[in-house]
Amino acid sequence: MKVLLLSAYDAGSHRRWRRGLVAALPEWDWTVLTLPPRYFSWRVRGNSLSWGRGEAAKILQQPHDLVVATSMTDLATLRGLVPSLGGIPAAVYFHENQFAYPRSDRAFQSVEPQLLNIYTALAGDLLLFNSEFNRSTLLDGARQLLKRFPDHVPPAICDEIEQKSRVLPVPLDDSLFTGPAPTATGPDRDAPLEVCWAARWEYDKGGERLLGILQGLEEGQVNYRLHLLGESFRNSPGEFATIRREFAHRLGRVGFLPDRRQYLEILARSHVFLSTAHHEFQGLAVMEACALGCSPLVPDEQAYPEFYPVTSRYRDVREAVDKIGRMAAGTALCPSPDFSGYAWQRLAPAYRDCLAGVASMS
Repeated sequence: MKVLLLSAYDAGSHRRWRRGLVAALPEWDWTVLTLPPRYFSWRVRGNSLSWGRGEAAKILQQPHDLVVATSMTDLATLRGLVPSLGGIPAAVYFHENQFAYPRSDRAFQSVEPQLLNIYTALAGDLLLFNSEFNRSTLLDGARQLLKRFPDHVPPAICDEIEQKSRVLPVPLDDSLFTGPAPTATGPDRDAPLEVCWAARWEYDKGGERLLGILQGLEEGQVNYRLHLLGESFRNSPGEFATIRREFAHRLGRVGFLPDRRQYLEILARSHVFLSTAHHEFQGLAVMEACALGCSPLVPDEQAYPEFYPVTSRYRDVREAVDKIGRMAAGTALCPSPDFSGYAWQRLAPAYRDCLAGVASMS
């Protein structure tokens, strides 16, 4: 089967997903087009123009049996610019949706990214979501947005989207599960609790919540070491600079680690993986940490309740501080959920069945 795979904003998790998908289904003939993850507003609105009238236009016009696109792809417009694509079945993978993002004071507020989600969902024949939280927030958000428009809003748009959607998580690398199953263990006597935090240093990842937790740990004289990992940017929130300055005595590794092996080694030797994110549609970093034996500690919101027991979740900064303090004091760590069922080798058959099924619609 000839498959055209379109990743319109090929950020880290999107890139790993589409590479994993191609590797998991090697019997299919893949053609992959990507666009770099920068200039967000232009990319999500202009990808159809870049591809449909750019150098890739000839590739799009070639015969394919199936189109697989990420939700950043403006599939409706692209099918209009390249009419031959309209006759090819299309599956859309939603890593995220534009309805559940926390608002930033620095971002220009527009409903256009949300409308693009709706148009792409309507243009696809199969919609795959990485979590039920992702699926339900798109549907709820779309219903609320459509109610705001004054007239000529067709009924049952969201019903149409819901009927062709299903949840299929982003798989984890098989290599995370090749050794014996790790067990969560606490620090040795008098040794610090090793805590890992890893995410983009941006407003939606909860820098202010992390700062509040660290301040609480200091007040409680908790013995811990923090590995503060992730990519920083010129406009990263000031809380991260404050953490580096005021908690330097608590920091282990800091910043982005381009060597993935180094990153996984830090996860493997950490006791706790802490998330403070204000939006998360699946949370691959936490799942990877669990696969390597970390105890997860995540907010009691977003997608996390789907994947983690209440003992691994916190409702506010105070509860997070209390749980970390008890773990540092020698209380048994919460067991890591078993995510071996999320390995590529376990989920590849489900991907094959879903995509082959939509391809047979032609």
